[in-house]
Amino acid sequence: MKRPLLLILLICFATRITAGDNFCGIRNYAFNAGENLSMVVYYSVAGIYVNAGTASFVTTLENINNKPVYHVVGTGVTNSKYDWIFKVRDRYESYFDTATLQPYKFIRNINEGGYKKYENITFNQVTNTAVTTDGVFKISNCIQDVISAVYYARNINFDKYQEGDKIPFDLFMDNQVFHMYVRYMGKEIIKTRYGKFHTIKFKPLLVRGTLFEGGEKMTVWVSDDANKVPLRIESAIIVGSVKVDMMGYRNLRYPLTSLISLR
Repeated sequence: MKRPLLLILLICFATRITAGDNFCGIRNYAFNAGENLSMVVYYSVAGIYVNAGTASFVTTLENINNKPVYHVVGTGVTNSKYDWIFKVRDRYESYFDTATLQPYKFIRNINEGGYKKYENITFNQVTNTAVTTDGVFKISNCIQDVISAVYYARNINFDKYQEGDKIPFDLFMDNQVFHMYVRYMGKEIIKTRYGKFHTIKFKPLLVRGTLFEGGEKMTVWVSDDANKVPLRIESAIIVGSVKVDMMGYRNLRYPLTSLISLR
């Protein structure tokens, strides 16, 4: 089964979440419409990293059925000089409620090494169903898509957890509900290609696919401030490993106080 390249930016998450759990009541305190994040993807074989591509996440405010929604577009592109090895042209879109952070619509349009897939999902949070091009599927409460999950996770209060704790999460993709989790790993000072930061560290559970090994093979660091911006992601893949660093941002909701010094 194919898995998307931008899943490495999923900062994203085995038990099931129900409507009575605290996670269904999460509100957005971490980001605003207008936020723009840019990242660089580095690929390594034998310990040597090369600049392999870029990714970006842009947030705007729109309306669906007269309801205000965040519209987030995530794109991932390999550098043209590496296209002959593995060409990637990925685009993801999520429309999710500004109050509950629950998704209404998700679009995935990817080209990864010649594998192409288009997916259009409409979520009904009242009937707990997802309508795709392949039919109608039952979903659990508080379901997330690949992109909304990232922004939902940025609003988790990690101070409530101990190192090693699992934070459960339900994700809908490829017409399936995946019961996933994030394992909180504590806090750490790291140095990225952008600068030196105070960070929150965790490991999301991954499903094995065409690029990624399964299990807790990915590590994510987000800014230890009110923004919880993804700063670095490292993961083993089927051949070699990848490292993703945040290299630019605009219109954050709060000052990036986790930044200790620029590179």
